[in-house]
Amino acid sequence: MKAPQIPVNEAERMNALRESGLLEIDNYPAFDRLTRLATRFFRVPLAMITLVDDHAAIVKSADGRALASQPRDLSFCGHTILGDAPLVVSDTLLDERFADNPQVAGDPGVRFYAGFPLRLRDGACVGSLCLIDYAPREFTAADAAVLADLSALAEDEFAAVSAATTDELTGLFNRRGFNQFAQFALSVSQRRAEPLTLGWLDLDHFKTINDRFGHQEGDKALKAMAALMRSSFREADLLVRFGGDEFAVLFADTDEPGAWIAMQYLVEQTEKYNARQLHPWSLQFSWGLSEFDHHRNDIQAWLKHADAQMYAMKRQHHGEK
Repeated sequence: MKAPQIPVNEAERMNALRESGLLEIDNYPAFDRLTRLATRFFRVPLAMITLVDDHAAIVKSADGRALASQPRDLSFCGHTILGDAPLVVSDTLLDERFADNPQVAGDPGVRFYAGFPLRLRDGACVGSLCLIDYAPREFTAADAAVLADLSALAEDEFAAVSAATTDELTGLFNRRGFNQFAQFALSVSQRRAEPLTLGWLDLDHFKTINDRFGHQEGDKALKAMAALMRSSFREADLLVRFGGDEFAVLFADTDEPGAWIAMQYLVEQTEKYNARQLHPWSLQFSWGLSEFDHHRNDIQAWLKHADAQMYAMKRQHHGEK
């Protein structure tokens, strides 16, 4: 088995993937339509849309008996993103890159793979639309043309997600929205000589909720956190789901002590929510604050400081890393 090489532009590729918002979305219907079309047209038992981050090939949609997200070193799609043309493996047992791959040796073992590299509008290759069969098969030029057409539709959806500034699940601003509006908010606060404070939140034990109760309950927890933020903070505050279980709030015209009071109010409202809700889990979060220093900070340093403050609380209160 040969692990896929790392692209020479890996740092730029990963930055584009993180900024795209694609890593944060789940249950995206347009992706599911494309994988359903692929399994029916090609008559394969499995079609997937995957993203390749720095550690894993992450399955974003699958029609058929889905493979779990795989370590990047073991993934077929890690090889696919290295080229411009589709990667076609008619018989994995005859290809030294994959013959002893655990996905080939498993039951059922992957015997056929065809993957088309998926790119963002800036050209960064971030994933693949792939077909899998458990028996060897041929893949014609006509098949390749159809897979390219489906992949173009997937890339259109990538562009739509990347252009969006709101998180589909919670309705809050997403990472892209934050990046756009944070710079504007900083400019306004500097012109007006007003303070601007960033609050950084991370749900505690969120992985446990997903593992014990399923991703639907995890989604409910994320929606509940977003709803509590909306009801607890002012309309002038910018509310963000930054990704995964991370949230942020920009407190306009508010210094750090004022933001601390606002965060304490959110803690109180969350405790009241937990006391009355009927879910098998409770909402808990760690948080940190950072007031922007117009003389020393840039946005990245600001984010890093708020994140460090949040993790200090997480370690102190919950023993989490």
